[in-house]
Amino acid sequence: MRIISNFIFIFIIFFLVSCTKKSDDITVLKETNLETQMIELYNQGMLEFNRGDVIFASKKFNEAELLYPQSVWAPRAALMSAYGFFSKGYYNDAINDLERFILKYKNHPQLDYAYYLLALCHYDQIIDEKKDLNEILKAKKYFEFVINNYPETEYAFDSSYKLELIIEIMASKEIYLARYYVDREKWIPAINRFKKVVNDYDTTIYVEEALHRLVELHYKIGLVNEAEKYALLLGYNYQSSQWYEASYKVFNRDYKKRTLKDKRKSENLVKKFKKIFK
Repeated sequence: MRIISNFIFIFIIFFLVSCTKKSDDITVLKETNLETQMIELYNQGMLEFNRGDVIFASKKFNEAELLYPQSVWAPRAALMSAYGFFSKGYYNDAINDLERFILKYKNHPQLDYAYYLLALCHYDQIIDEKKDLNEILKAKKYFEFVINNYPETEYAFDSSYKLELIIEIMASKEIYLARYYVDREKWIPAINRFKKVVNDYDTTIYVEEALHRLVELHYKIGLVNEAEKYALLLGYNYQSSQWYEASYKVFNRDYKKRTLKDKRKSENLVKKFKKIFK
């Protein structure tokens, strides 16, 4: 009986010590600073990102942001999550993170980077100018936003370069559609597409071809005077180009190879175009 009593006493002491230890562990966890926990989660996210597991990294970044949204680390975590997705080509996930960041952190100093990265997400999805018009327009919109709102940043410089490429892509799309209509002998829709290139994309490499096609098509449908006007525009601006030579051959031998060099040389192509069709 005495032995049993001693055993029970020892068991009770062991139990109390174990409970005290667990209690101490719980107390330590509760006393851990929220920001410290958040930094630990952020560092775990960075570790997984460097290992190439952007899905798990994003999960850790999101946990860090939700744990302590008032911390300066919260927007950093949100941006890192977006960049992680972007770096591996998960563009839709990156776009979702960036759009949420822009709404949530409207005054953040890295808002310019968020808009730039958002533009890149759409830009990198442009594969075929014939099909990806939605991505083209969104990329154009955000690159223009960066240029207009953050003109002194490095992001604006790169945005300007990429915007030029987008303009070329949009012009090539119009040329593609115009050729489509030409192949089907739909002259008026084709003319309208070529005119759009001349009106809206006159700084691209496609404007010369557009002017030549306008000469061809107007001549084909019997509007010789209109054809001559476009030939004059082409000759004034691109007299040495192959497209001007091709346009010259559209007319008969009696047609004089003329240019507009003696008429208001300071006017640019767009002004001349608008003046002709007033």
